[in-house]
Amino acid sequence: MKFSEMPYERPDLEAAKAQCAALCGRIAGAQNAQEALAAAREFDEMSRHLETMAVLASIRHTINTRDAFYEAEQDFFDANGPALSEAQLNVARALLASPLRPQLEQALGTLAFEKMEVNVKASSPDVLELMAEENALVTAYDKLYASAQIAFDGKKNTVSQMGRYKQSPRRAVRKAAYEAEGAWFDSHRAELDEIYDKLVKNRTAQAKKLRYENYIPLGAIRMQRVGYTLGDMAAYRAQIKRDVVPVVARLKAIQYARTGTADPKFYDDMFFFADGNAAPHGTSEEILAAGRAMYHELSRETADFIDVMFENELFDVLSKEGKAPGGYCTGLPDYRVPFIFSNFNGTSDDVDVLTHEAGHAFADFVAAQKDLPNVLRSPGLESCEIHSMSMEFLTAQHHEKFFGADTPKYELSHAEDALFFLPYGTMVDEFQHLVYANPCWTPGERNAAWARLEREYRPWLDFADLPFYGRGAGWQRQLHIYECPFYYIDYCLAQTVALQFFTASLRDWPDAWRRYLALVNEAGCKTYPGLVAAAGFESPFVPGTMKKLAEAVGAWVEAQNAKLAAR
Repeated sequence: MKFSEMPYERPDLEAAKAQCAALCGRIAGAQNAQEALAAAREFDEMSRHLETMAVLASIRHTINTRDAFYEAEQDFFDANGPALSEAQLNVARALLASPLRPQLEQALGTLAFEKMEVNVKASSPDVLELMAEENALVTAYDKLYASAQIAFDGKKNTVSQMGRYKQSPRRAVRKAAYEAEGAWFDSHRAELDEIYDKLVKNRTAQAKKLRYENYIPLGAIRMQRVGYTLGDMAAYRAQIKRDVVPVVARLKAIQYARTGTADPKFYDDMFFFADGNAAPHGTSEEILAAGRAMYHELSRETADFIDVMFENELFDVLSKEGKAPGGYCTGLPDYRVPFIFSNFNGTSDDVDVLTHEAGHAFADFVAAQKDLPNVLRSPGLESCEIHSMSMEFLTAQHHEKFFGADTPKYELSHAEDALFFLPYGTMVDEFQHLVYANPCWTPGERNAAWARLEREYRPWLDFADLPFYGRGAGWQRQLHIYECPFYYIDYCLAQTVALQFFTASLRDWPDAWRRYLALVNEAGCKTYPGLVAAAGFESPFVPGTMKKLAEAVGAWVEAQNAKLAAR
């Protein structure tokens, strides 16, 4: 069914909660595993429909944040979603408490019950009001961000649309673009500080009610971190700081030399070539058509997937006023299809959408065809990001469709950017650990912590006197810090695997693609460490893994840079 034709109806939440209560009773009173499993399957079907309605409302709201109807529906789910989730968690509690649990685990798998246990630990009726308030604060941030109208180049631009100017070959344009964007954030400084301060205090209050010392352990639970610990995460961050930052610093010096930048500033950081960054050729429509051709040629599985996406209008990628910022992929369970949302801006990011978000979408599409309980439909978010980030590299043979003769430039900057991201993404995670360990910090203290971490993780950057960025507030531009705390490190964990797929594909692309398909086909049936092992790669939690990987990717970047210089 085409997305525009998918009907939406606000769910009857009282009826849904009553159904959950009835299912809990059936599970508790089940005489055998078959009766309990039948109730669990009925619960899955109900949950899929409720999720579909919530996702439809969310997508249509983000497509046009000015649409009063879907704004009201988003407000409805923000206010009532926590109570509904709690009713659904009661079904998980019933399954966990069932005397038939050994037989149920045999049928559904031990991991399904481990995931249910994690979900149950993340909530209780005591925090529902706080969770609803948290949802409303996140929506307020999204709406404020989406309202940005930045005067530049004779036009009013969204934050996303400023991207092309920040990568201009003209240094004065880049500097002015960062100044204009920073000025908009500075003009909303009080609102941004107030929203985040309320979010930190809200999440801390939730943690206290659930008897955690602070939000950090609760945040890890809500990210469904199964198979590794907060200690493993700290050791990973230490590896990045010790072993990856020096390699990136060396490669940054090469980048600045390549662009002829003698005194690099922050506005030079994403400028990779003296004659301009590689940009996709053609209109947005031509880029989408090239994406469809790419997936047709990549494999039979991806050909089937991309046809469904195009035939059912499962993209919304053009930037426009009132559209929410950023990009995402989500699923519509009733229809067994994904949906991709983004904001094309005329840079290589547009191609990354067709590889990154389509990687998510492909994995969702594959999992939807399997008869899996909802809890096993997808892995943890750190593993979902493997699907997307690895797809960016595994489509390399088709990048010429987008970049033509500039393909070598794109592939060099893409590999650089992937490695350069690791210090930034890890810094975001450490920043959040500091913030939630110190929930009474003032906005100024948060900014000071961010500025200190910048010096540790990205010592090559000079923010000069840029507004917003120069005072250590650049973190407020990062949607995830407001919307989904502790998510951002998942990109780093996934990038670690994606870069291993990259180096593997350089040696033997068919073998790398087979391993990728095998990983995707696992859906949510393995933990992150299990998926890494199943793909035959090294765990980022093992000492030395990041040093070895950074040096390998760094060597490829240096060799590719030398090739381009010799052209």
